[in-house]
Amino acid sequence: METDRRSTARLFPETRDHWPVMTAYERFEQVVALILSFIVAVVIVVALVQIVVHVLPPLITGGVDILDYGMFQALFGTIMTLLIAMEFKHSIIRVALRQESIVQVKTVILIALLALSRKFIILDAAATEASKIAALAGATLVLGIVYWLLRDRDDRSGVAAPPQVQTTAGIGKKPAPSR
Repeated sequence: METDRRSTARLFPETRDHWPVMTAYERFEQVVALILSFIVAVVIVVALVQIVVHVLPPLITGGVDILDYGMFQALFGTIMTLLIAMEFKHSIIRVALRQESIVQVKTVILIALLALSRKFIILDAAATEASKIAALAGATLVLGIVYWLLRDRDDRSGVAAPPQVQTTAGIGKKPAPSR
């Protein structure tokens, strides 16, 4: 979390320093990344406020049973949606910090895996056809394999994610090797 704050804090001075040497398209990309990052941040804050305002009071007063499967699905589906939005914002920040020129395939696959995980959490298995569950499981398996292959390729080629930006979910990150 601290690293994310430092990355965001240096975003504007770094952008201002590099602005004169950027091409017109790089400037356009930078402005779009900053605007998207701001919009996603606002959506995350509004969604978090909605969760706190609508979910927290009934939980504290005992007006809702957290063990109720429907409530569990709704609550954790919302939380997973926030995690997906946060991961998406991290990918935009990486572009804005010019650590990556475009949103990387691994990040898109990671977000898709998070979305599928959310789908499995909110899925009503009793009311869902077996073929749909199998299709979702197959998609999850294929995305997992692709993510693993991409990570394995990056590990062999020495390409690593920037150390100052961590994913929200922490999925796929290996601990730093000890020396």
